[in-house]
Amino acid sequence: MSPVLRRTKKKAGERVVTLVGKPGCHLCDDARAVIEEVCAETGASWEEKDITQDEALHRAYWEQIPVVLVDGEQHTFWRVDAGRLRRALGA
Repeated sequence: MSPVLRRTKKKAGERVVTLVGKPGCHLCDDARAVIEEVCAETGASWEEKDITQDEALHRAYWEQIPVVLVDGEQHTFWRVDAGRLRRALGA
């Protein structure tokens, strides 16, 4: 890896994981549990966004929820693999 790329790579503690879902979604509950665990282990922060409260998110993701974003980029949807999320966070 070049020195330039090494300097710009974020550490896990600088990463933000976003769970896009909706209330009453059992897959969202499962995803939340995995995200909470992985973020607690890696030091990454996480947030949750409700598609029923955001028209743009609803249009973009309503068929895929739960959707997981890492630093604003789609990482996965429906099911969250803890190992894959850890790797995406650099842990």
